Amino acid sequence: MSTEDLFSQRERLTPAKLGLLQKRLEQARQQREQAKTAAAPSIPLREDQGPAPLSFAQQRLWFIDQLEPGTIIYNKANAVRLKGRLDVDVLAATFTELFRRHEILRTVFLNNGGQPMQVVNPPQPVTLSPVDFSGRDKDDREMLVQYLINEEAALPFDLLHGPVARVNLFRLAADDHVAIFTMHHIVSDGWSIGVMIREVAALYAAFYAGRKSPLRELPIQYADFAVWQREWLQGEVLERQLQYWKDQLRHVPAMLELPTDRPRSSVMTHRGARYYLKFPTGLPEALKELSKRENVTLFMTLLAVWNTLLARYSRMTDVVVGTTVANRTRSELEKLIGFFVNTLVIRTDLSGDPSFRELLERVREVALGAFAHQDLPFEKLVEELQPERSMNHTPLFQVTFGLENTPASELSLPGLTLSAVEQKNDTAIFDLSAGFFERGNSMHGLIEYSTDLFDPPTIDRMARHLTMVMESVVADVTRPISTIPLLTEAEQQQVLVEWNRTTTAYPRTNGIHELFEEQAAANPEVVALIFGEREVTYGELNAKANQLAHYLRGLGVGPEVLVGLMVERSVEMIVGLLGILKAGGAYVPLDPQYPIGRLAFMIEDAQVPVLLTQEHLLDNLPSHWGTVLCLDSEWDAIGDESDQNLDNGITAENLAYVIYTSGSTGTPKGVCVTHRGVIRVVRDTNYARLDQNEVFLQMAPISFDASTFEIWAALLNGARLIIFPPQRPSLEDIAATLRRYQITTLWVTTGLFHVLVERQIEALKGLRQIITGGDVMIPALAEKVLREVPTCQSNNMYGPTEATTFTTFYPMVASELGSNVSI
Repeated sequence: MSTEDLFSQRERLTPAKLGLLQKRLEQARQQREQAKTAAAPSIPLREDQGPAPLSFAQQRLWFIDQLEPGTIIYNKANAVRLKGRLDVDVLAATFTELFRRHEILRTVFLNNGGQPMQVVNPPQPVTLSPVDFSGRDKDDREMLVQYLINEEAALPFDLLHGPVARVNLFRLAADDHVAIFTMHHIVSDGWSIGVMIREVAALYAAFYAGRKSPLRELPIQYADFAVWQREWLQGEVLERQLQYWKDQLRHVPAMLELPTDRPRSSVMTHRGARYYLKFPTGLPEALKELSKRENVTLFMTLLAVWNTLLARYSRMTDVVVGTTVANRTRSELEKLIGFFVNTLVIRTDLSGDPSFRELLERVREVALGAFAHQDLPFEKLVEELQPERSMNHTPLFQVTFGLENTPASELSLPGLTLSAVEQKNDTAIFDLSAGFFERGNSMHGLIEYSTDLFDPPTIDRMARHLTMVMESVVADVTRPISTIPLLTEAEQQQVLVEWNRTTTAYPRTNGIHELFEEQAAANPEVVALIFGEREVTYGELNAKANQLAHYLRGLGVGPEVLVGLMVERSVEMIVGLLGILKAGGAYVPLDPQYPIGRLAFMIEDAQVPVLLTQEHLLDNLPSHWGTVLCLDSEWDAIGDESDQNLDNGITAENLAYVIYTSGSTGTPKGVCVTHRGVIRVVRDTNYARLDQNEVFLQMAPISFDASTFEIWAALLNGARLIIFPPQRPSLEDIAATLRRYQITTLWVTTGLFHVLVERQIEALKGLRQIITGGDVMIPALAEKVLREVPTCQSNNMYGPTEATTFTTFYPMVASELGSNVSI
């Protein structure tokens, strides 16, 4: 049949016949691959029964143990509850025979001049002396079970001296025991647990009945496999496997850039947790039906779903995940306990925004290719590729995927009812690991995650999004993956509606000066300012500001007119700010500490017609074409003006001030802020308690937008404002001021916060709230202030000058602090 005939014949095939043809072609291809593997020689017994080399997989774990002696991340504790009449001697004999049959369970690992070797120790009888807890209260016994499992899993193995596997038995009652069998991963894998369960069941039943072991002797041992693997995997066999993986992983991305709750630390700690997945009724069956229709396995469908989610989260189209295979491709390996499992790297191309059907085809191709080349140990692949190594992430991939659909091994012993004991897992080797478990018509899963990177709510949200992807592709396999919805209805409501309900009952139409006037009218005798020994009430401050405002009106100041203000921290500074606003103008703060050249630029750029200053600062003032007014030496003239409030006609949308940026990335730029912007920050807030009972410290230069909060949060809420002297403050000066005036609300830069917490923590103990911002917070110091000043609410704030000082805030809570402090 010609090629043209073949294509014309294909066009006449029905979808069902086409699917059958594809299935037969795939079976033929798999048979060819199996024939290649079967052509390899069977695994012989090693001639030398002395020390043997390690398998490639074992060698990796041995090196990790050398780098991190005592690490427990590769410990696996399996616990079984045995209820009924347990014969302890029979159980001991059972494990004695298990250890005799499987040499790997009595193997130790020597360091022979830098080269690891495995040595099999002679068989020894296993003795079981149950630790008796039957005299304890029932509730205590139940709590004890989990504690014992965790203790066993956390007990390191000594690979040099052994043992590498241990059995412990605990008696909770005469008819209630817990057996814990713990192994190091270097001698076992998941398949091995099934082997152990089946053999323990057969041996216990036989010994209990007085019979001999019914199990045939093993044809080979794990050390025979290790020797064979080293000898077989070289030359042409090695090159054929290697070439596939080199082609597949050429220019592979170094990392999958997922959004995390915290930045990656310099060294992986392997702290982790698990999130268990439950799927809606009918969804597993629908996914299986989808797999049949698209001529793929359930593994491929779930992997495509997982890749879709990872691609959407990372915004990457080159997604690399790891998956494990049992790697027992020869019959003589199926009944061995040992570390055979291999890791495959599955690299999927999601470029071009394919439909989910197209993605399934890509996943199918890459998965079949990987399975056909699974004999190359992952450790050998890493050794050959030599990817850039890092202590804070695993090479080649950081996320894994797996599907287990083999029937669970049932352990049945005479006279006993057995049940597995659920175990807590608090380790994670990878950033994320998704595991799915198919049992008949049901399916469940779990996500194991690094708690250094992710918080539980994030994983909960990810699980919901995973389910959304599943439901979407079941409904329509043709939609592009970029259009697959992730958000649930509740999340859509939250994002589109709830988070956009930003309306609040703050004063939306007033000017700053009007809200101050309300406070002055309500409480004229209340102290508004303290500067050294000088106290100024709200009534006095309002009167002085009115006199200045009338004077400025006479100089032409009105709405949108910019007025320069170059004064040191003082009562005059506050009078100047209020006077300018009452006249309808907007203030331009000029720091007296700035170089004359910068001051000249700002004055010229803002074109201020009037500049307010103090007598002793005139020598620092650059030449100015407009009016210069000294608030101290010329007050006699100003004081002749009316002290009554003005009607200046401005609205909340008029300018309140113009602050110039630092100019660190170029020419300084003036940032314009309206009255409404300031009022939204300091009135009816949700980040701090701002009322007449607070005492604020004003310490920031008015050219720094932090002063906006310090000044107006106090004066627009009827609180007291303590003005720090104009000199540069020392830590001792700040501490003394906090104590003397009993400051309750403090704003400081993050850097100053760090130093205060380290050196003057006692001075902070009178605070009710502290606000920081401007830099990265050191978690240890945040924890310290939360621990030692528990009555103080600490907020980490962020906001650009353009958005009026604060845009976001994070109320610091000790239990939520990780490797960084959020904003």
